[in-house]
Amino acid sequence: MKKTSSTDLDHGAVAGFAARVGHMLEGSHDGRGRRVGVACARFNGAITLRLLEGALAALDEAGVDRRDVVLAWAPGAFELPVLAQAMIRSPRPVDAVITLGAVIRGDTGHYDLVAGECARGVQSVQLATGVPVVFGVLTTENLEQALERSLADDTNKGREAALTALEMVSLLVERVGRA
Repeated sequence: MKKTSSTDLDHGAVAGFAARVGHMLEGSHDGRGRRVGVACARFNGAITLRLLEGALAALDEAGVDRRDVVLAWAPGAFELPVLAQAMIRSPRPVDAVITLGAVIRGDTGHYDLVAGECARGVQSVQLATGVPVVFGVLTTENLEQALERSLADDTNKGREAALTALEMVSLLVERVGRA
């Protein structure tokens, strides 16, 4: 299902809630001073390269210094969670990890296993560490859907994942107080 204007968040309504609560927290996409890990799957690499291009462009536009971006390659989406965990636990840990991959449904049950376990693993790592690990893994029915979600524009899911990572770091570190 495509995103439509009927599902978009009304930012005016959000601002209206500020007057109805004691504190309202929102993150930003400011990447200055952030250290970001990108765990990218080689499997379905023609798609993951497009996601990576989108993610790196968004990080650059947000002001993340390229020396503060760590890129690591995993064989496939199934291996992304452990790679994300290693980036967080490294001697020079990252503030967030973006996981990029593409799992495209085939004729076997392999899709359900890989997509589900990858998502579960990513969620487990971020909950165990308190560090945002963003699920930028496409789970599509066919190649055409994967190509559409990895276009070189603002709809690129790698781009969205990068912006989500920065927003979550900002929200957790600066607003909620995770340090």
